[in-house]
Amino acid sequence: MASLLVRNSICIARRSLILSCVRSSSGGPAMPDPLKGKVATSQVSMPDDLGHAVGPERFEMLAKLQGIEDPFDISVKPRAKGTRQEPTLISSIHTERMIGCVCEEDAVSINWMLLLNGEPKRCHCGYWFKLVEAHMPNLDAQ
Repeated sequence: MASLLVRNSICIARRSLILSCVRSSSGGPAMPDPLKGKVATSQVSMPDDLGHAVGPERFEMLAKLQGIEDPFDISVKPRAKGTRQEPTLISSIHTERMIGCVCEEDAVSINWMLLLNGEPKRCHCGYWFKLVEAHMPNLDAQ
């Protein structure tokens, strides 16, 4: 039991010594510029709201600056004819999309269905929907 404790403590000490030597010899990574690509002008020293935004929030803000009001394509779409020959087209950047159909104007429930790319699908109320490919704009190329 004592030999096991001594062996474990030596391994831990060896690991910590090696890690500290590597850290001190490498100098660490260079500090990246926190404002790179986030500030519109070089005179500004503190980023604005766009500079602090990351991920989906930043994507949405960049899209709104370029005039795209619904960047995630989640607004309510009016139904087209809805026949098998002319289905209501739903765009998506993915191969499948969950959509909801309010079958009657005063309905209190939504009928949800999963659309697959290229396959028209019929709702319970009789309307047809079809998923078509959409392309996402490159918002970082300004």
